[in-house]
Amino acid sequence: MSTRPALNHLGLDTGKKARLHRILHQHGLRNGTALFLPYDQGLEHGPRDFFDNPISSDPKYILNLAVEGGFNGIAIQIGLAEKFYWDYAGEVPLVLKLNGKTDIPSDAHALSPVNATVEDAVRLGADAVGYTLYVGTPAQEADFEQLRRVREDAQRFGMPLIVWAYPRGAAIEAKGGKDSFYAVDYAARTAAELGADMVKVNFPHPDKRTNVHTNYDREFTSQEAIDAVVRSANRTLLLVSGGGKAGDDAMLEKARQSMDAGATGLIFGRNVWQREHDESLRFVSELREILAKYPST
Repeated sequence: MSTRPALNHLGLDTGKKARLHRILHQHGLRNGTALFLPYDQGLEHGPRDFFDNPISSDPKYILNLAVEGGFNGIAIQIGLAEKFYWDYAGEVPLVLKLNGKTDIPSDAHALSPVNATVEDAVRLGADAVGYTLYVGTPAQEADFEQLRRVREDAQRFGMPLIVWAYPRGAAIEAKGGKDSFYAVDYAARTAAELGADMVKVNFPHPDKRTNVHTNYDREFTSQEAIDAVVRSANRTLLLVSGGGKAGDDAMLEKARQSMDAGATGLIFGRNVWQREHDESLRFVSELREILAKYPST
């Protein structure tokens, strides 16, 4: 089992340390692990993600679910934060997503435009900001520059920066695909190198090896792959995404392997709120049972 980094060892300024302590030790299980509820899919995917459970299209329902489920934070875009979060301020930490795009254009030159600022996050009482970085996109020069400005503002305001590190673009698709071990491992390292305090990645698939770098073109278990991804993030706290809705056994095993590798926690959205209310809370309870076995200082 890998050792997850403690807040005292991350070189954080006072503001970032205070906000991360609030997220990790004053909410959720309060044991240093994290379970986040992302709700930016309405922009990223469109309303189709709400068809399986129509009530999930109501942001108030999702915020209530985050409170009921004891989540460490909810990630939403600025429009929903301004219209709905004020009812829940202090009850569940806010992660304000600063950028986002629709999935209508091709991802071949993916770039997620900035739609909000770190100042907005401070005004709204957020405890962290989120930024989507497309690793491998031909538009990475503009992406890196956007992230640099966000990182500087986050540093100035003492706001933790969570980077959604997502491999995208034709070069990625030609080399194993966006959730290959090669791509996910590279994404985790890139976010760490560029100054993320926390990084969100998809669970790596070591079986996706078409045209990957030779170091990745051999047999790895899924546990070996996620172990390596956590190592690549080093002192950047790591969250594993739930991705598209899947069966309980697969999701719980993903959670166990991620936490055993040394991940800080999980960020599961569709696998939670695409279920009926009571079923959502039952599933969240099982995730919390796993997180309870991996306390951190």
